[in-house]
Amino acid sequence: MSATTAAPARPITATSAGSGGDGPAGRKVIVPIGLAAFITALDNTVVNVALPSMQRDFALSAAGLEWVATSYILAFSSLLLLGGRLTDLFGRWRIFQLGLVVFAVFSAVAGAADTSTELILARLAQGAGGALALPAALAVLAADLEDRDRHLGAGVLTAAIAAALALGPAVGGTITQYLHWSWIFYLNVPVCAVGILLVPRRSGGRRGRSRRARRCGPARSPRSGPAPRSRRSRRSRRADPATGRPRLDLPGVVLSALALLALTYALVEGNTLGWTSPRIQLAFATAAVAGGVFLAVERGSRDPMVDLGLFRVRAFSGGIVAQVLWGLGVNGVFFFTALFLQLVLGYSPTRAGLAFVPLALALIVMVPVAGALAQRCGAHWTVAGGLLLVAGGLLLTARIPIDATFVELLPGLLVIGGGSALTTPMTSRILEVLPPPNAGTASAVLSSAREVSGVLGVALTGAILLARQRTLMLDGASFPAAFVAGYTRGLEISAALVAVGAVVSLLTLRTVPRHRRRAGAHQARRQPRRRAAAHQAPRGRRIGPGGAARQVGQAPGTS
Repeated sequence: MSATTAAPARPITATSAGSGGDGPAGRKVIVPIGLAAFITALDNTVVNVALPSMQRDFALSAAGLEWVATSYILAFSSLLLLGGRLTDLFGRWRIFQLGLVVFAVFSAVAGAADTSTELILARLAQGAGGALALPAALAVLAADLEDRDRHLGAGVLTAAIAAALALGPAVGGTITQYLHWSWIFYLNVPVCAVGILLVPRRSGGRRGRSRRARRCGPARSPRSGPAPRSRRSRRSRRADPATGRPRLDLPGVVLSALALLALTYALVEGNTLGWTSPRIQLAFATAAVAGGVFLAVERGSRDPMVDLGLFRVRAFSGGIVAQVLWGLGVNGVFFFTALFLQLVLGYSPTRAGLAFVPLALALIVMVPVAGALAQRCGAHWTVAGGLLLVAGGLLLTARIPIDATFVELLPGLLVIGGGSALTTPMTSRILEVLPPPNAGTASAVLSSAREVSGVLGVALTGAILLARQRTLMLDGASFPAAFVAGYTRGLEISAALVAVGAVVSLLTLRTVPRHRRRAGAHQARRQPRRRAAAHQAPRGRRIGPGGAARQVGQAPGTS
């Protein structure tokens, strides 16, 4: 490339350097990442079983009880994008440790709370800490690990989240029964402390490009060729001359948080307040308006909070869609199978939670198998097969009778767990196409999709279940019969949505063949030369395909 067309060397700013200290690649960093994923996901469900005890201790009203249950997920989901952007600006490991510290401190505050207000505020702060730690953990997997370690780390992280969702009721019920509900929060403190201590020392304050960025270049993915970069995304790389790093997009922060908060609130409370209630309709309208304004602001921002060009990467956008469709099915079966066990079969909350232990064990055992299959068959086939297994498990679970035993329920749960394990390469496939400078924000988009899909899955299955149950009870059916009929209908629709996710993953997660990646990169490098040569050619002469100038109208190959 000539000196006149060569791109100037970029200064080291927050997008190339500030993505944080480049922690040493290796499997040892997977342990703190897995702990952070497990502990932040566990707090989504572990409190639910302890709510009656909290209500007695604090004399909580129904509204106060709802705030205790939902405050964590509201703060967590609404602040994920901010956590991802801060990760890109100030460093992956630095934000990861900050998130765990915040989470641990306010877990202790929640355990020691004397009033319901203190407990709710502590839960909100816990959610903020989790929103910092989880995108940073995913960004470390995306930017700092080699391919093999990234596949393992993504599998461990996804398995940790799913296992935490499955085990949350059992853990919460056991602690509440044999200790006190406050220990649900106190036990977070040593787990976070171990996670912080296991962070590599060299990663904390260093600033430099990640290992994968140094190897592959700042804007290129090792799997999908050159990442698309719009003029806006190139403008966003410019550093603030006063601080040396890109500016934080404050309008984007406020709008994204407002949109996610309103959407999550509407989904969480929709079945309770009614989907046509003014409060829920206002929340949906707020989410739609804030989301629309957010997209308009991001398109025109010099330093956008989310680079919308990421959604032009097929594996990223397709993986997000498949992730959402998986969450719709799995989270619904967790929540309403627990209700089925308690309301219809008469299980205690703790026993109902323990019923999901086989699902979690099947998931953990199958994660290594998923990695081996992804390397042999490709992530797209492995994930598609896993999603089809999940859909089949949902259908098996939907077929259980009113007087079912746990043995009859077990095959469906095991199939769901094994199939969910086979979907873990989806996370790795999404992470490996991310350019390291955007790893934090893109990881936050993935985390937000996972959280919203979980809440949406519970809301969608619940709406279908309640509608069917209400209709049958008006016709004279008993409560158990009506509940099981609605439960069956909800799981059947969830299975259909998960099957659609299998098709999406098969079409979008396919790895670009190596020779096509090289050809695409070579063609991208040739374009600037050809344009420069065309500008330098004499008038009346045109640059041919091989780069040689010829007279206009002259046949190729003649002189």
